Amino acid sequence: MSTYDERRALAGLQKLDSQAISAVYDQFFPDVYRYVYYRLGDQTVAEDIASDVFVRLLEAVQNRRGPQSNIKGWLISTASHAIADHLRQRYRRPVEAISENHVDAQPSPPAEFDLREQNRSVQQAYAQLTAEQQHVLALRFGDGYSLEETALHMQKNVNAVKALQFRALAALQRQIGEAHHE
Repeated sequence: MSTYDERRALAGLQKLDSQAISAVYDQFFPDVYRYVYYRLGDQTVAEDIASDVFVRLLEAVQNRRGPQSNIKGWLISTASHAIADHLRQRYRRPVEAISENHVDAQPSPPAEFDLREQNRSVQQAYAQLTAEQQHVLALRFGDGYSLEETALHMQKNVNAVKALQFRALAALQRQIGEAHHE
């Protein structure tokens, strides 16, 4: 949406204007969803958390605690906190995933197995990263933030973000390599 005006959106949010709320949702839901999905790898959970982030936005605006300048930054930060809450809850109450046994003529069973194993090993390796490393990778690759946007969001300088990203990717590669050699 090229005509998006953040100042007008902020003013509309503060007035709880339904058109402004809809515009903010339409503008930023895909970004929030991508960020959450990249971090968790679960479509249903990503949809739930992304929706919850917008509920939190409305609650914050009603209580005069909403974003004052950067709506997207506020939403992504809130999504990051929601993900941490979700992971804490899942850690306290682990759930065994039920496999989906549906017939699909696309990939052959061995190819699908290989793909699932590869995804599982990447997700396990990703889970071994620090929260800050996961955050930088999610912003850069999940949400498509530039180095400058990531640095601004994380309140770091660009070189620190580059170094953090490099260390995160190296750790990810190391974890995946170790998993394949076991």
